[in-house]
Amino acid sequence: MVTQTVDLRSDTVTKPTEAMRAAMADAKVDDDVLCYDPTARRLETELAKITGKEAGLFVPSGTMGNLISVLVHCEVRGSEVILGDNCHIHIYENGGISTIGGVHPRTVKNNEDGTMDIDLIEAAIRDPQGALVYPTTRLICLENSHANTGGRCLSVEYTDKVGQLAKKHGLKLHIDGARIFNAAVALGVPVDRLVQAADSVSICISKGLGAPVGSVIVGSESFIAKARRLRKTLGGGMRQVGILCAAALVAVRENVGKLESDHKKAKNLAEGLNKIKGLAVNVASVETNIIYFDINKGLNMTVQKLCKNLEEHGILVMPETSTRVRLVVHHQISENDVHYVLSCFQRIMTGAPSENGI
Repeated sequence: MVTQTVDLRSDTVTKPTEAMRAAMADAKVDDDVLCYDPTARRLETELAKITGKEAGLFVPSGTMGNLISVLVHCEVRGSEVILGDNCHIHIYENGGISTIGGVHPRTVKNNEDGTMDIDLIEAAIRDPQGALVYPTTRLICLENSHANTGGRCLSVEYTDKVGQLAKKHGLKLHIDGARIFNAAVALGVPVDRLVQAADSVSICISKGLGAPVGSVIVGSESFIAKARRLRKTLGGGMRQVGILCAAALVAVRENVGKLESDHKKAKNLAEGLNKIKGLAVNVASVETNIIYFDINKGLNMTVQKLCKNLEEHGILVMPETSTRVRLVVHHQISENDVHYVLSCFQRIMTGAPSENGI
């Protein structure tokens, strides 16, 4: 019988806290499509202030936030955006920028730390003289922290350089900041400084911050005015949305302070997993709350079998490939949970002899 459940599939699986539920029940609301919901306005104003931008807009999801941002910056169909080949917008957002917006993605290789080489970004920018045959480059996108490289953080210095490059060529810079607070805490840099070079940022409230629903995009007043129209077009205009924004406000005010602890627990978990025979973790790459580990070759243990065995112990994880698994720590994972997970891994892997019996 499973004695406890430890859900490490993602930081999106958190449940609303009692404070969030109370705030939702008490929220002052109005019609947000008519721009009258006071709690939504408060959340948007607070996120704009935190990020050093002029205005904000609540959207149902990070995917919609990124899509709207790209489409605002690339108003002309056939425009081109430069982005990482392993970034969330390119891999996990259903090709929306192309299928809905007619925006052409030009990918640049993501390095192991989530960056793209500056010279490769510049080389990818189309020569305006070739406009007759090429898409027109209008936007560069970064992701911080970078999920697919293990939650790695892009530094202020790197982001500034990309911003300078964008301005040099008359381009805009958008940051997919789904976990920008994680990056800011890990780097010890205020969020507004970390995104200073960006024209827009999409911030997910339902990942590391633990709210039940939503993201906020921030940028200039004119950017947000266009974004608001696009949100309506895409079906993201909702009515008494303050009920959701109330929980998001609690998340911003109460859970940012918990991220450092989440990162510490992730590091402890990574170090513990790396000590278990048959598993390999690049501990140095664990900068925030995401861990990837590989199962060594030669074991009679597959990712599918490992995940099944873990689930029998009440531990839920996310398989990535035939040899790799992802774990994500969040504020509802305790130190005791980490110890329990490590003990279960040890027990399972001890019963996984290699193919040659050693």
